[in-house]
Amino acid sequence: MTTQQAKQILLACRPWTNDAQDPEVAEAMTLCRQDAELAKWFDNHCAVQNAIHTRFNAIPTPEGLQQQIVSECTARLRTVWWRRPSLQFAATVVLLLVATSTIWFNLPRQAGSDVSFAGYRNRMVRQAVRAYGMDLETNDVAQIRAFLKQHQAHADYVLPKRMEQTQVVGCGALSWQGKPVAMVCFRTGKPLSSGAKSDLFLFVIDQKDVLNPPEINTPVLARSGPLATATWREGGKIYVLAGTDEADLKQQL
Repeated sequence: MTTQQAKQILLACRPWTNDAQDPEVAEAMTLCRQDAELAKWFDNHCAVQNAIHTRFNAIPTPEGLQQQIVSECTARLRTVWWRRPSLQFAATVVLLLVATSTIWFNLPRQAGSDVSFAGYRNRMVRQAVRAYGMDLETNDVAQIRAFLKQHQAHADYVLPKRMEQTQVVGCGALSWQGKPVAMVCFRTGKPLSSGAKSDLFLFVIDQKDVLNPPEINTPVLARSGPLATATWREGGKIYVLAGTDEADLKQQL
């Protein structure tokens, strides 16, 4: 995880919540303890959030406001919604959705994190979906390997023969559970969505750093969230190729 990635994650962190239990937040906070400049930035962020939170809590609720809202809402329901069954049904659906969402978001998060291969793959897919960007943007493979080697990522990755012909556009040095991960970004040639620079992502990690890795070298296709993935093992490393279209992955393998 880079400093910029950690900042993106910690921007959504609120000091008075249990956000620190989230694996990504916990990893970003670990980086804070290793980076004095990032730690200072996060301390300032927390100070601002705490100040805003305190000021909002200090705003007094006008006397009688709650009773007024409830009475006006009740009157509206009696005079309007009960006469219109379609609106009554819509209101019921909305209330059910709100209740379900409240229960879901208040469920306690599990302590620790998923260290399995599935957890790793899901995390890498989220990394691809989020607009973090690349650490290095270049179509020079030699520069990419040099950058990854410099940042202790897996610069000695091996591409499938077909994929060697696909345009490379950059890379990133990531981490998962404190272990290095190489991300190499490609373009298939299809039109990209606004702001996107890549539509194909290759993630490489040492197989000993993943619990229950794939046992076969033949690529296995699977869906993970919004992306299709292909996974295989070669030379002691686990490869995860992610893209929007399963057909694009098959063309690379």
